[in-house]
Order: sequence, then C-alpha cells, then structure tokens
Amino acid sequence: MDWNKLVKKRQEMIVNNTQDFLQIKSVLDEATASSYAPFGEGIRKAYNWLLHKAEKDGFTVKDLDGKAAHIEWGEGEELVGVLCHIDVVPEGEGWTTPAFDADIRNGKIYARGALDDKGPTMAAYHALKLLKDKGVKLEKRVRLIIGTDEESQWRCVSHYFDHEEMPSLGFAPDADFPIIYAEKGIADLTYKLDLWEEQGLIRSFSSGSRLNMVPDFASAVINKKELDADFQLKEIYKNYLAQIQAEGGVEEDSDTVLLTFSGRSAHGMEPEDGLNAGLYLADFLCTMPLKEYEKRFFYTLNDYFLNDSRGKKAGVNYMHKELGDLTINIGTIKFEGGNTSSIGINLRYPDGVIFNSVKQRLDRIFTSTGFTGSIISHAPPHAVNKDHQLVRTLSKVYESQTSSKADLIAIGGGTYARSLKAGVAFGPLFPGQKDVVHQADEYIDIDNLVKITAMYAEAIYELCNQQ
Repeated sequence: MDWNKLVKKRQEMIVNNTQDFLQIKSVLDEATASSYAPFGEGIRKAYNWLLHKAEKDGFTVKDLDGKAAHIEWGEGEELVGVLCHIDVVPEGEGWTTPAFDADIRNGKIYARGALDDKGPTMAAYHALKLLKDKGVKLEKRVRLIIGTDEESQWRCVSHYFDHEEMPSLGFAPDADFPIIYAEKGIADLTYKLDLWEEQGLIRSFSSGSRLNMVPDFASAVINKKELDADFQLKEIYKNYLAQIQAEGGVEEDSDTVLLTFSGRSAHGMEPEDGLNAGLYLADFLCTMPLKEYEKRFFYTLNDYFLNDSRGKKAGVNYMHKELGDLTINIGTIKFEGGNTSSIGINLRYPDGVIFNSVKQRLDRIFTSTGFTGSIISHAPPHAVNKDHQLVRTLSKVYESQTSSKADLIAIGGGTYARSLKAGVAFGPLFPGQKDVVHQADEYIDIDNLVKITAMYAEAIYELCNQQ
C-alpha cells in the first residue's frame, strides 16, 4: 500500500484540521478549572473539539472526566496505544505572528503546539482515520490515548490508567525520529522560603510560568527609598545588559523602579538552548545592596545555578554515555517580601543516578539558608529493550519510509511513552531538523506533517497485524 500517496490526497483536510486545532489555546489554566474542565476551559475546548470530531468520524470515544480520553478503532484482544497530548505550554514572548493564529508561511504552520504535540496528534488521528476509511482490517484494537496535563503534572495519564487497560505496546508521537528507546528520569521540585520582612530593597521578583521551560522574561520591582541617592541604578543596569549582550528595561515612578530582562525560551530538557531570564536578573540583583534575608534567596540562585545547568556547583553532576548529562532547569522564581517565596526546579537525570542522593544534596544546599523543599512529581528513567518487537517493527517502518537506518536514541525529554511498560517515542522531529519546541515561532513543516501521517498509518498497520 502506498501510504504516502494515500495521505497526500488528504493533505488539505489534514492541514485545515491541524490549523483549527492549533487555534484553540489549550494552556493549563487553574483559574478556570472545574469538575467539567479540570485543567481549565481552554484545554477542555480543545478536548471537546477532538472528541466531537472523532465521534462524527465514526470512532469509539470514551471521556474520562475531562482528564483523559481515548479514540478507538480495530478488533481483537490485544491493544496498541498511541499516546498524545493536547495541552501546550504558554506562548511566551517573541512571536512573529500570534501564537494561536496557526499562520502558514513558507510551507510551515506556526503555532504553539504545532510540534508539541497537537500537530503530531492530528497526524496520528488522520493516520487512524485513513485506515478506518479505507476499510483496512486491523487484528488488534488501537487507541489514541489523549492526555491533557502532560506539560504539567501528568495527572491525566495517571487518571487514565487507574481506570483503563494498559496497551501491550505503543508509541508517543512527541519527540524525535528514528526511535527513542530510553528517556531520563524527571523530577519537579520546589523550594520555599518564608520572608516576613516587608521593607527590603526588592519589593517583588517574578520569572517563569512552567518548570519545564527556560523562562524568557523576568521582572523585579525595586524600592527607591532603600537606595542611596547617588546610586545610578539605570546606568549600572544598562552596563550589565551590554556586558552580557542581553536586552532589558528600566521604568521608574515616584516610589519604585521596575527592572525587566528578556531571555530566550527553550525546553527544560536542555537549558543551554535558552537564556534564563530569571537567573540573569537575579545575578544583577546580587550586585546591589541587598538585605540579609534577600541575600539568602538571591545568592543561592547565583552561587549554585547561574551558568551551570549540569549541577557541577551543586555537586550533583553526572554524565551517561548514551543518555547524556544530568540537567537542572530553574523554571520559576517568585519573590515577595512579607510572603513565602519559591524556586521551582526541573531536574532530569540519566540511568545510573540515585535520585534520593541528588535530592538530599539539593536539600542540604537550600535548607542551609532556611528553605524547605518538596517533590511535586517524579518519574524514574524509562527504557525498552533494543530487541523488542515494538522497536524492530518501528525500525522497519522508518527505514522503508526514509531509506535511512533507524538508529536508536535516548533523550532527556519525557514523553507519555514512559507510561507504557513497552513504549517508545516515534517522531515527529526528523534528524537534522531544527527543534523549536517550547520556543517562539514554533512550527511544523507541512510536508513533514504529511510524511509523518503516512509513517504513523504504516506503523499502526504493522503493529496491529504482526504475528
């Protein structure tokens, strides 16, 4: 069967559906969360859009309390899973066109979620729809399992598998080709410090909204009355920005000065791809006449995490030959005098690292200055045997579609594949293709969207009809 030819005939429909889907702002929004929309109205809107479409197209659909769902086709005892997610990270700054316009330029669809993971979700959906529409017999059942909280705490998949059966094998269209057989362990941590003095130099500080994103913006409000009259804050800050070749701003009123810093967003799995606005603005504040309690907060950031995403300063660095380095992303920083301030960390570590040892080391660093720590979420490393039937089948599909060898790779990212006992990540990013996940002007190339739809159709067919 010529999968590419069949999908090419459906290109206009696939592109239109993908644009419509991407135009829904499906970002976690606790302010609009309810029993009907557990992760906010935007995510629920995208969820309803997809499930209503699947019902209209004749699939079996099951909604599990708005947290997760599946779209099913096929027959048989055995179940194959394709694990997708429809929530996206916040848009951030620096877009050429609005992040949810799904604008098409130069053969690419630009939108938050185009590559992670709503574009690939549409590819997987249309791959299954093609098989259904063509009456292709599947010897196993297939479920597109739809998550809604992947970019936060994975509350969706835990809820799903509390109520539904585990597929015998499957893949997540949410990373790189050829095949990702291993993923690092991932932990989200938070450290809090009670700050009851209200009359310090720093009235407030804010950076980041998600732990798994390098923050691209930070701001600090300075109390003018705490500065000496001859302290040339504006000039000193401009010199600092020039020295590190970054952009920022200074705004004054009668009582305060607002400092801003513009960084560069990136996925938290590789902090070096971004420019952490929070850490750099904190670095500048450490040059100012801080109060002792302010030093406890900002010096901790400066001493242990500035320009060190590998944990060397903290004494937790580790490197694995295949999985790479342990990484630390300072995703959120919140400071407010007279309140509890916090630092949020996204930690990713390869097999061979003892998580409890790393956590204890970080705890010692933070508790020495009065912080208290807690684990928000933790998932250990995941891997599938390189000789597993799933890996062999997807390798065959990749090689037949691309005429390239299906080298197995390991990543620092975490995908829903780790939710399965036998799960791997399979696309959508091809070797050599620019990774724009979690960045401004995220896009999916339309030719690649068509290509991966064909690959997923063949992959589903082969996984369902192998002996």
